[in-house]
Amino acid sequence: MAVARRGEAPLKQVAKDFGISESCLAHWLRAADVENGARPGVTREESAELRELRKRNRLLEQENEVLRQAAAYLAQGNLPGK
Repeated sequence: MAVARRGEAPLKQVAKDFGISESCLAHWLRAADVENGARPGVTREESAELRELRKRNRLLEQENEVLRQAAAYLAQGNLPGK
């Protein structure tokens, strides 16, 4: 990617030298710009954190629903031992 960034060779030639498509190289360059903060976007680290937070949120919502149902059941006077 350094060769492509310095402009020593056209992207097409750099991609050919590495045996990848030009669009793949361009994608890698854009992703590297995001990771380095040179381009706006979500980094891999932020994306992973967001996935984990969404997963945790789903779990908490499920737990909350169970507690809500239990509270409604107990509020009806269906207490154990009566």
